[in-house]
Amino acid sequence: MAGIFFPILINAQNTLEINFHEHIAPIIHKNCTPCHQPNKSGPFNLISFEDVAKRAKFIGKVTEIRYMPPFPADRKFQSYLNERGLTVGEITKIKLWIEGGMKEGVLKSTVGGVPINNPQSTESDLVKPDLVLRMNKPYPISGENLEDFRFFSLPSKTTKDEYITAIGFKAGNKKNVHHSRLMVDTTTNIRGIDGLSETDPKVFEFQKTVLKDEFLYGWVPGNDKISFPKGTGVKLNANSDFLLNMHYAPSPVPDIDQSEIQLYFAKDKIEREVRNFTLRENDISNKPFLIKAGQKATFFISKKIDKSMSLISVMPHMHLIGKTFRAFVITPDGEVVNLVKIDNWEFNWQMTYQFKKLLKIPAGSTFIVEGAYDNTAENPENPNNPPHDIGYGWGTKDEMLNLVLYYLDYKEGDEKIEQK
Repeated sequence: MAGIFFPILINAQNTLEINFHEHIAPIIHKNCTPCHQPNKSGPFNLISFEDVAKRAKFIGKVTEIRYMPPFPADRKFQSYLNERGLTVGEITKIKLWIEGGMKEGVLKSTVGGVPINNPQSTESDLVKPDLVLRMNKPYPISGENLEDFRFFSLPSKTTKDEYITAIGFKAGNKKNVHHSRLMVDTTTNIRGIDGLSETDPKVFEFQKTVLKDEFLYGWVPGNDKISFPKGTGVKLNANSDFLLNMHYAPSPVPDIDQSEIQLYFAKDKIEREVRNFTLRENDISNKPFLIKAGQKATFFISKKIDKSMSLISVMPHMHLIGKTFRAFVITPDGEVVNLVKIDNWEFNWQMTYQFKKLLKIPAGSTFIVEGAYDNTAENPENPNNPPHDIGYGWGTKDEMLNLVLYYLDYKEGDEKIEQK
């Protein structure tokens, strides 16, 4: 009988002992506060006891079902520098704290009175960007409760080539900016796209211009900034233009947005250039890339590389009817290197996944990408009712199958380098 009651007694004791400052704050500050603080992507702050206590039941629910913190990739398939997720013990601790009356506890301090569990800005957060490019003018968001997809041109006006060591994005309207995609043009021929809706026929003409980077960076809440390994950077040609593809969520009231991109340039000599390439629809082996109305389809990309590389990160990309995504590499020796696996594709949570260590991909290796789509009426994410045939396009109601990769040309010992 004693054995039966022992776990119950332990739980009761834990419920009485758990308090915010000692037990809950470290969990919140590590996993929630990076987004839920001023000038970040979260819609409200989760910093202080008061912040968390007034939303405690909501936090308990979304952590229990693992909706928050959001991290779509399968962490058993591959591990990442920027991965987020709570352990079973952390979820249980939050639940017991709520059930125990949400005790605040005592805010302990280090020497000098600085709270030991107060979220501190990281070193990279304290560094100011070298170039901030803001949308040319505030964009008026209609109050018609409709989704809105727009393109904006942001000329860099740089007079010399620079190397980008980190990229960030700041939403000018956290409530209505849903996500953004950043592209780079070196021709200056697409500036006329500024402010156009992606449904505007003129956009099709602009799409004929070959971009230097079709997908330099993607922002969604929680994907605020990417930094490249020390001594490396992405080359930015002088006078390049940045293109923002913005998605605004439906708003019942008129509003405005003037978002910005934040660029950090190398101060010292760059030893190695960060490169990127994208596995895309042209690389699909089972063309045509067309998902017929009322059908499900899976497409495959297989691409062999002729040089060795060190992977920094990957960013998978599909649109609304995407369902699953998987990418891996098969080396010439038959070894499988897992990159990313997402079993439940979420268009609203697309992220750059940065590896903990650089991944060596030997010359002669083959990249494999698999993307599954559901264009049936049973798919609640289907933008068309009844379903229409869907093929390639920039528009959100079109589809894409991309894997964007940042990499360095391989150098012996790269696989031992830990990213920070």
